[in-house]
Amino acid sequence: MINAELAHRCENDLGEGIIWSSAENAILWTDILGKQFWRFDPLTRKAAAQSLSERLCCFASLGEGRLIAGFASGLARYDLKSGQREVIAALESDQPTTRLNDGKLDRQGRLVFGTMDEGPEGPKPLGHVWSYDGQTPRILFGDVKISNSICFSPDGRLMYFADTPARRIDVFDYDIDTGTPSNRRVFVELKNDAGYPDGSTVDAQGYLWNAEWDGGRVVRYDPNGRIDRVISLPVPNVTCCAFGGPTLSDLYITTARVGLSAEALAAAPLSGSLFVVPNAAQGLADTPFKSIR
Repeated sequence: MINAELAHRCENDLGEGIIWSSAENAILWTDILGKQFWRFDPLTRKAAAQSLSERLCCFASLGEGRLIAGFASGLARYDLKSGQREVIAALESDQPTTRLNDGKLDRQGRLVFGTMDEGPEGPKPLGHVWSYDGQTPRILFGDVKISNSICFSPDGRLMYFADTPARRIDVFDYDIDTGTPSNRRVFVELKNDAGYPDGSTVDAQGYLWNAEWDGGRVVRYDPNGRIDRVISLPVPNVTCCAFGGPTLSDLYITTARVGLSAEALAAAPLSGSLFVVPNAAQGLADTPFKSIR
């Protein structure tokens, strides 16, 4: 068991979507429910938050403060400096209880992202997983309650995905030319004494690192789905992880406070903070977003 270190104390309601931006030399993430966009400089160890008008659920950095932004209501090109927003597509407007959630760039630079149901009766399978390559966003598959854990093998030919309430991470064969997943199968099933699969990343060796909601940990799985390493955090709701820093070898981890009682927050006061595991493994640089025309 390895313990994560505190990188920056903050009180994110729902820290998520963490990435490393080589253009900005910074860790970037979103507090979805807090409607804030965060930056952390590993060299100065300073963090800054920027308020947003809508919940930002996932994103791809275009550099210079520009994003392909997965807002709750749909995709947009967004300039953080000016606040200018160019709507790409409103998604699932026929489903008033769904919103965007987890998303990642594939190895060819497409943004693959999913939606989730947040209806008052609990999540129903109303969501979908989508792909956006600069043209019209398209649905890859549906019947999703809470999309999470989207990430890709080093060669891009495997895609991982979790519908969080199922407590299972699946893997697909992934056509790198068309961006189409197929042959869905179980990669790993979480035990009842573990948490729920949230956001994931893949390292240069092809090992998958998964953040466990209500599990207080990040688990590293080998390519066959066996547990290789466990990272312990002093908070229960661990949400997402990404490799960052100048050598892409430090694992940064977001967490959340939402849903915790006053007693639980008193027992885990660092909930919502950013954590790090120095020299955890060798990460992979994201392929920049690529518009395929």
